[in-house]
Amino acid sequence: MQKAESIKQKVMPSGDTFASSCNACKQCTPLGACIAFKGLEGVLPMLHGSQGCATYIRRYLISHFREPVDIASSNFSEETTIFGGNKNFNTGIDNIITQYHPRVIAIASTCLSETIGEDVQRLIFEYQKTHNAMPDLPVMIFASTPSYQGTHSEGFHEAVFAAVKTLAESSGPVGDHINLFSNMISPEDIRHLKEIVEDFSIPVVLFPDYSDTLDNTSWDSYRRIPDGGTTVDELKKSAQAYASVELGYILNSGGMNGRIKDNGTKQSAGEFLKGKFDVPLVRTGLPIGILESDKFFEALSSISGKEIPMKYQRQRGRLVDLYIDGHKYVSDKRAVIYGEEDLVVALAAFAAEIGIKPVLCASGGESGKLAGTLREVLGSNYYEDMVVGQGMSFERMEEVMQELKPDLMIGNSKGYYIARKMDIPIVRTGFPIHDRLGAQHAHVLGYEGTMILFEQIVNTLLDDKQRKSPIGYKYM
Repeated sequence: MQKAESIKQKVMPSGDTFASSCNACKQCTPLGACIAFKGLEGVLPMLHGSQGCATYIRRYLISHFREPVDIASSNFSEETTIFGGNKNFNTGIDNIITQYHPRVIAIASTCLSETIGEDVQRLIFEYQKTHNAMPDLPVMIFASTPSYQGTHSEGFHEAVFAAVKTLAESSGPVGDHINLFSNMISPEDIRHLKEIVEDFSIPVVLFPDYSDTLDNTSWDSYRRIPDGGTTVDELKKSAQAYASVELGYILNSGGMNGRIKDNGTKQSAGEFLKGKFDVPLVRTGLPIGILESDKFFEALSSISGKEIPMKYQRQRGRLVDLYIDGHKYVSDKRAVIYGEEDLVVALAAFAAEIGIKPVLCASGGESGKLAGTLREVLGSNYYEDMVVGQGMSFERMEEVMQELKPDLMIGNSKGYYIARKMDIPIVRTGFPIHDRLGAQHAHVLGYEGTMILFEQIVNTLLDDKQRKSPIGYKYM
C-alpha cells in the first residue's frame, strides 16, 4: 500500500502549486504560544491581530482546561490592516497595564499582523522607550507565531524559546539547578515532573509551569491573573543552570524569528542556552512507556549522581507486572495514533512495547522528522508497513483508515467522529479533549502515568468487546 499523502495538492490555472488541508490534525500556532505563556508567573498573553483570534483561542483553552483564560488582543480593523497596528498595539498595552497590572505581557503575532509585516519587536522597543519612567513597567516577550507557518505545538515551543531568549542572562557562576523544558503536557503531568526531580533532590527551573494557572482551585472571587507559574527571576538564571533537559525529539522545526540553525531547522530553548551560555543539553523523548521513561530517569540519575529512588523502581516493577496481566488483551491490536509529533512518537514507542501495532502515525505537524524519528526510537519494533502522515487532515486520515481497518484510535477528541463512523474505540489523550471531563488531570508520563494509560487502553478494548458481544459476559 502506498504511504499516506501528507496534504492534498491543488494546481491553480497559473501553474502554481499550493497546499490546502480540510479539518487539519492541528490547531493554530498562537494557541500553543498562549498555553506556554500561561506558564509564566503574573502574565497576560496578548495577540497582535484580530479580536476573533483571541476569542477562538480562549474558547478552545477553556473547553480543554475548564479554567477561565484571559487573552488580550490589539483588535485589528480594516484600517489597521492597511495602515498598521502601532496605535492599536499601544492602546492595548495601556489597557492591559491599567486593568490587569501584570508582571509580564507576552505577545504572540497572528496571521494578519505577520502578513502585513508588523515589526512587533520595534513596537515593544518604542513603547518601552516612551514609558521608561513608568514604575513597574511589565516585562514584554514576543513570539512570532503566524498560523500559516506551524502548528499549535510549534507555537508552544516558539513561546518557550522566546521567553528564555528574552530573559536568560549570565550574571554569576554555574548553579546546582537544572532547566526542565517539559513540552506540551497536562498540568497533572507537570506536577508529576516536579515531584520526580524533587525526589532526586535536584533544584529545578521548570518551564512552562501552568500546573496552577490552568488548573487552579475554586476561588471565592475572580482573579484576573491566577497564582502560579515560572517566575521571571527563575528564567533569568536559566543561563547559569548545571544542565538543561528537554522532553521531545522533534520539538519544532521550520524557520522563523531569526533563529535558524545550519541545517535549516529552528533552535529550541535548550539549544539556545547551550549555544549562547554553554549550558549542557540532555534530550529525551516524552517519558511514556518503560523504555522512554527509563531514558528520562537515567538522565536524572546521571545529572544528580544519585540512584533512581526506590519509589520509582517499584513503580517500574508494578508497570512490568501490569504489562504481564494485560498483554493478551492488547497483543496484535492495530492502532491509529495521532496528535502532536512528539506525542505520536512517544505513544507509538509505548504501543509497540506492549504489543500493539501502530499502523498509522499521523500529525498535522510538518517537521519532516516524524518518520525518521519513529524509525530511530522504535528500532527493532518499527513496522515497515506502518503509514506515517505529516501535515495530515482528518479527512485524509479517515480515507487511509478505511483501508487499514484498525482496532482502535489513540489521540485527541477531534478524531471521535471517525471512531464513531467506523465503530472502533478511541482512547483520548493529548490536545484538545473537549468531550470528556478531566483533560487537565490526564496523567500519562513516567511509570505511574503509563500504568494509568495502559489500563485505560485495555479497559477501552474490553468495553468495546463487551458492547459488541451478542451474549455479554461478566468475567475476563
